[in-house]
Amino acid sequence: MSTPAHDTPDGPLARERSHLAASRAALRAMREDVEALDISDVTANWVNAAVLARQIDDRIKALADLSDTPLFFGRLDYLHAPGAEQAEGAGGEQFYIGRRHVHDADGDPMVIDWRAPVSQPFYRASKKDPMDVGLRRRFGYTGGELTAYEDEHLSDPEEAATTSKLLQQEIERPRVGPMRDIVATIQPEQDEIVRSGLGGTVCVQGGPGTGKTAVGLHRVAYLLYAHRERLARTGTLVIGPNRSFLHYIEQVLPALGELTVQQATVDDLVAHVEVRGTDEAAAAIVKGDARMAEVLRRALYSHVTMPTEPVVVVRGSRRWRVPAYELEEIVRELLARDIRYGAAREALPQRIAHAVLVQMERAGEAPDDRVQDAVARNSAVKAAVKAVWPAVDPAKLVLRLLTDAEFLAEHADGVLSEDERKTILWAKPVRSVKSAKWSAADAVLVDEAADLIQRTSSLGHVVLDEAQDLSPMQYRAVGRRCTTGSATVLGDLAQGTTPWATRSWAEALAHLGKPEGAVEELTAGFRVPTDVIAYASRLLPHIAPGLTPVASVRENPGFFEVRTVTETAETVASCEELLRNEGSTGLIAADARVPVLAGALTAAGIPYLAPGEETTRETRLTLVPASLAKGLEYDYVVLDEPQAVVDGEPDGRTGLRRLYVALTRAVSGLIVTHTAPLPPQLAE
Repeated sequence: MSTPAHDTPDGPLARERSHLAASRAALRAMREDVEALDISDVTANWVNAAVLARQIDDRIKALADLSDTPLFFGRLDYLHAPGAEQAEGAGGEQFYIGRRHVHDADGDPMVIDWRAPVSQPFYRASKKDPMDVGLRRRFGYTGGELTAYEDEHLSDPEEAATTSKLLQQEIERPRVGPMRDIVATIQPEQDEIVRSGLGGTVCVQGGPGTGKTAVGLHRVAYLLYAHRERLARTGTLVIGPNRSFLHYIEQVLPALGELTVQQATVDDLVAHVEVRGTDEAAAAIVKGDARMAEVLRRALYSHVTMPTEPVVVVRGSRRWRVPAYELEEIVRELLARDIRYGAAREALPQRIAHAVLVQMERAGEAPDDRVQDAVARNSAVKAAVKAVWPAVDPAKLVLRLLTDAEFLAEHADGVLSEDERKTILWAKPVRSVKSAKWSAADAVLVDEAADLIQRTSSLGHVVLDEAQDLSPMQYRAVGRRCTTGSATVLGDLAQGTTPWATRSWAEALAHLGKPEGAVEELTAGFRVPTDVIAYASRLLPHIAPGLTPVASVRENPGFFEVRTVTETAETVASCEELLRNEGSTGLIAADARVPVLAGALTAAGIPYLAPGEETTRETRLTLVPASLAKGLEYDYVVLDEPQAVVDGEPDGRTGLRRLYVALTRAVSGLIVTHTAPLPPQLAE
């Protein structure tokens, strides 16, 4: 492997810079061609014009050339031309690998999209399996300027395999602002997950710094490339734990040229009612239990009653009578079909009308579909449907379950214990759905009820990040959004910080409705320094004893120090010390400690941001409550009072998991400051 220190005007580095300049010019020409399109003669109406204009606008945005983002980051020199592997002397082709496809005026490729099959060896080829690649070249950039390259001769048995310095530099590069893509640093085990097929659901268990979030986002980008037409019809969705997290990751897909992926939290998905209340942990656990689905189903279908009176339809001078026993047969047949409550209710008047039409035909009449529709709308039929299969509002159904002890006891009999029923029952009566102080767990129940009544629309692919914190009922809510599609589930069992946190991925996938999903484990750590992850891993035997500890592949061990302090000002001084370095700094603390630290930072004249606010060159410190630290990362971290982080949670295991999350947010260095004794688990 070689890295040039200097270059001549006509040397390799100069030629690569020339190709970069030509590629940028070609991309600019592609964008200008789209901007110059005249659609006035090809659109039949204003609707078509609006759709086409939006598509063109999206295409223009996708072709944006980000000045500080490398257009290509690698090059592959193949030994043979495609299909000519056996031809003696056949010359190989050369491909530049980048974030998107770029072609010249003749249509010849200047940069190949990283997702194309020909690009795969850039991530997978090795000395043992060169995949017909003679040379793999990586490029180093400073800003948007190409400043270095590094060659790896995969077909040369004399050249020893070494770690790429440019790859290490890219992994360790200081980060200011939102999350960036990892397209230049994807590793073979990550690439396998990224390129797995659309039809299968994949669950990725990955410890801190293993790149699971980035892998999930790049998988979406790959699927959109490989199955664009299908996913354009069915849609894609990325689900994150909170708004701060979504804001942090929102630039990754646009940087890869993908602009159509929706983002949401689970709370966004189930926003049928306004959430203004909170639950005690015990109540939230019961409400989040999958058994609640059966309670809701029973409560809903209790509204269906068997008919005791016939339906008499008057048309002109004739009266048509459908007896009660025949109506009961229709109702039982609809129940046996196990279709949605609302769909069955819509089918019932048509079934009754069909029974009337059969009688008409027997009497010698020849009714058509219009007659059947008219009978279905008959007032007598409507009245029968209302009595037998009444409309049910999902929020009102859940409200009754939570406020009517007898109704809950009737439908939770044999499902929930008496103590569990008492736990979720509201203490005070509520006048209406609007006046109710719904909790987040209640909203999920309303979503379940709504799906029992009317099927939830399914997307083509859903990415669910930080999945370990979801309750079984939340998994069901997400699963409803991809019943006919697939999912990528991302998480770390050791970072589960809710009382109902996932115990196993097999259980989670079952609740999601994807029991056949494959579970992949990422154990190579690319983000967290060796000394930091080793310290944090002391907690693993206490929080997730079955998990494999993350093994850092970073050559730089990073900066790590534990400091005993006597006052908050010393913690602030540690922040000032780290801010002298390039990059971002996070001050993470127990939620209760945040106001104290905010005051100390203000007194010291140090500006700071809240999670989700974008760092700038001038303001690079973020004050992070421990409850919001999950999924975020900073070049340097000061962790304030570890024991306070543990004590801020309802139980010891959850507290240690929260601490594990906080300890593993640093990319380059960590300072732990404490006045109180450290948790004993860290001393082991």
